[in-house]
Amino acid sequence: MFSGIIETIGRIQKIEKLDAGFRYTVESSKILKGTKIGDSIAHDGICLTVINKGWRRYQVEVMNETISKTALSLWKEGSGINLERALAPNQRNGGHQVSGHVDGVGKIQQLRQDGIATIVTISLPATLTKYMIEKGSVALDGISLTLTKVTNDQFEVWIIPHTKANTTLLQKKIGDPVNIEVDMIAKYIEKLSKR
Repeated sequence: MFSGIIETIGRIQKIEKLDAGFRYTVESSKILKGTKIGDSIAHDGICLTVINKGWRRYQVEVMNETISKTALSLWKEGSGINLERALAPNQRNGGHQVSGHVDGVGKIQQLRQDGIATIVTISLPATLTKYMIEKGSVALDGISLTLTKVTNDQFEVWIIPHTKANTTLLQKKIGDPVNIEVDMIAKYIEKLSKR
């Protein structure tokens, strides 16, 4: 389980093609403090398992299924990615409950300024809008954000300067894909209401 509060930006150091996926070497000294092989780390909101680690770097492997369901195709050697370690039981959760399981991929439609904030408009698959409400939560590339406007095929979030400086979201441009994870509570309510 994650909070959507990004700890640091890591960098993709190496990409290796496997028979049924890819192996990524990620550089980040901060995220490795206390991290063991087998631990989960969210990478742009995608929960991946550490399979190997060394000085300032570690490796994860990604299946074709994950590649087909996420915006991982944007990752190149040298790319920056948002990183967050799994929550410890006694840790504060300043965001919302994030599982690291991406529900769909949206695209950045518009970026505009309003004072210190950057308003980001994202298109999304129509199947996901039912899980979104204004002032509800969404995770974009692993970042816990508040929905400020929701329509049938897009939504808006407002990015404060701290989030801009400490994540990769606003390094993207119009047309770029983003990983979307909707509020898991909404998904549970939907399932229970169908019984």
